[in-house]
Amino acid sequence: RVREKLAKAMGVDTDSLTLKDGMAIGDNRSVPIGELVGKESLSAVGTIKPGAQEKQFNQASYGAHFAEVGVNVVTGEVRVRRMLGVFAAGRVLNAKTARSQCLGGMTFGIGTALTEELIHDPRTGKLVNHDLAEYHVPVNADVPQLEVHFLDERDIHANPIHAKGIGELGISGAAPAVVNAIYNATGVRVRDMPVTLDKLLDHLPAL
Repeated sequence: RVREKLAKAMGVDTDSLTLKDGMAIGDNRSVPIGELVGKESLSAVGTIKPGAQEKQFNQASYGAHFAEVGVNVVTGEVRVRRMLGVFAAGRVLNAKTARSQCLGGMTFGIGTALTEELIHDPRTGKLVNHDLAEYHVPVNADVPQLEVHFLDERDIHANPIHAKGIGELGISGAAPAVVNAIYNATGVRVRDMPVTLDKLLDHLPAL
């Protein structure tokens, strides 16, 4: 609807209008969008409703995580050395905030894999470690340089703007990637997160 209003103000057909880098382009003319809007604000309200394609196509977002860890064979201490996340989330509308969302999710994944554990008192069911002194979240020293890459994708079946949600995409698979890296480094398979020292020490190869 915004495109229709801009096309009408420019005197061109809506289908021939291209909006790029602050310019409206159509019929071999290029006009700043600000000139078309003028002093008045330009707004439009639209809705998107699920259609037949919702049942014909899988519209999920996808991602893959890669992690490299170092494990001290004496102490069992684990350090994440490198981590990479590659994601396909349709058309990314804001690259900076999308990247930040995935960086946060990957950091959550490191915490899930290595430090974060809620402990309940079996007698009362109350949380024992309900503060940041005893519920350990990753700090700057725990998080290496993280890389985030988005695949260039426009999902034409998702919606008219070809975008899909990111949401929990950054954390889905992040913790298992770290745990799998520990297994690759030590041969010890831990299935109960977080992977704390007591779960590794007795199974580490002897020096």
